[in-house]
Amino acid sequence: MIIAKQYRCIHSATCACTKGHLSEEVIFLLLQHLNWNPKIIATLSCACKWFDDLAKRVLWKEFCRTRAPKMMIDLQSSGTHSVDGNWRALGKLLIYCSGSSKGGLFNSIHIPGHFVYRTRFSRTSGRSFLLPQCRTDVLYVSDPCEHLDQGEEGDVGFFRGIFKSFKMSKVRKMLITRGAKLHPTEVCPYCKAKLWSMLQAKMIPQSASCRLGAYEDCIEYYVCLNGHVLGICTLLPLSDSEEVSELE
Repeated sequence: MIIAKQYRCIHSATCACTKGHLSEEVIFLLLQHLNWNPKIIATLSCACKWFDDLAKRVLWKEFCRTRAPKMMIDLQSSGTHSVDGNWRALGKLLIYCSGSSKGGLFNSIHIPGHFVYRTRFSRTSGRSFLLPQCRTDVLYVSDPCEHLDQGEEGDVGFFRGIFKSFKMSKVRKMLITRGAKLHPTEVCPYCKAKLWSMLQAKMIPQSASCRLGAYEDCIEYYVCLNGHVLGICTLLPLSDSEEVSELE
């Protein structure tokens, strides 16, 4: 069921439409009992601006903390109480593969975006996506979401990730120093921020393809101004990727 977002009601404390609505505390306990079900949070946020604000401010944060507790502790360990690009964007990144549309970021192929049940994000894997001079940065990257037998494209994998404190990172500083251009039209599917191409900036190390089990010349990824990462690769056949893992 698709629910249209409502923007007219600000739903402030003095608003007449608050009569009969549940309080924040009751909604918190209800969603906690439902284990922070993302579909229910998304539906609730469409009710009006007050519910949308509650979802962004509280509910998506609790969802992220429940889904990836160690990762969330690390992302916040720099002392900040928020996450770059907001909690809703991070919640979507945890459970949604953005796919690809022709004419978009990865314009050679069309694979619809979709939700994924569970994805592993790894800080260790993230190091493989950073140039040696940037490996003090912290980057969490997912395992590739595999879409097999895509015609001439072969076996395609989509991956996503997030930087810790991206505004302070060496990757961001290097992108600016190299004069990397932001994509003129496309934006991050998670937070709508502008995107840098790591391929155009020549900042994709060979170790990234080894980690993904992908062809070296068939990997591309972007990072947005809030530090969200999304990328695509062509996966090696299983027997070949096992050999790569042994070499790595």
